[in-house]
Amino acid sequence: MTDTEPPAYDAIVLAGGAARRLGGADKPSVRVGGRPLLDRVLTACAGARDTVVVAAPRPTPRPVRWTREDPPGGGPVAALDAGLRHTTADRAVVLSADLPFLERATVERLLAALHATGADGALLTDTDGRDQPLVAAYRTAPLRHALSALARGDGDDGGDDGEAPGRGAPGLTGLPLRRLTAALDLTRVPDPLASFDCDTWDDIADARARIREHGHVLDEWISAVKDELGIDLDVDTRVLLDLARDAAHGVARPAAPLTTFLVGYAAAQGNGGPEAVAEAARKAAALAVRWEEEANAAGQSASGKPAPGSGPGR
Repeated sequence: MTDTEPPAYDAIVLAGGAARRLGGADKPSVRVGGRPLLDRVLTACAGARDTVVVAAPRPTPRPVRWTREDPPGGGPVAALDAGLRHTTADRAVVLSADLPFLERATVERLLAALHATGADGALLTDTDGRDQPLVAAYRTAPLRHALSALARGDGDDGGDDGEAPGRGAPGLTGLPLRRLTAALDLTRVPDPLASFDCDTWDDIADARARIREHGHVLDEWISAVKDELGIDLDVDTRVLLDLARDAAHGVARPAAPLTTFLVGYAAAQGNGGPEAVAEAARKAAALAVRWEEEANAAGQSASGKPAPGSGPGR
């Protein structure tokens, strides 16, 4: 790792809760914006070196390691311990699987805050200023120490060797997260939107309505399409929207979707990266402008006006 590269991190996603306020529904599979909540969270932490999901296995958009707390349903502290035992990085992001508005940028902000402050952890706070320990980045060594202390029941934040508790860790079953976080030095990052979690069906309805707000709907749709098609590509959507506008205005309205499709196909035939998309879009936009100029020239000729470049002296 160089000085300019961010430190490697692992991700632990807790997705095995009972979801009692959802009537026992399988909350990680509930869809918001056409995507399961779990998939949305996995997209946000896609930069992790390794991702551990604490839940029963299911199809996911990218490879992950599966594990369960023992016994299953032992609560978030026991689940966190189970996931932590499969990580090796010095830092780990810990996330619940019900965060519809979590983005990669939020994960990066948490990791940056952790690095800048030297704290044991950096967590989000919600709109009321409450800590959200399951939207957080932690240093794994103090986290292991704190879990070991809780498992022994001695209340301190130290451990003999820094190892996580052994399999099962019965002393962690049913413990509230505040018992764990109380032993850690934490810094806080306010973010009312990214910390929004879905505990009830009203929360789900609210999230589904929010993503259709004007300021979010296009980004949400593009993200959903990329996930559905298995595309990991960052593209400047403004370039494609400008191209669609030029094609519709300079050629014909049906030309807009057809042209953007052909641009994508041309980019795929090349190296397939953002630069290929931008170059194909530039060529198609220039062609649309030439078509518009020719159409304008033809219209002027039909009306008896001289076409551009046809006046005296040319």
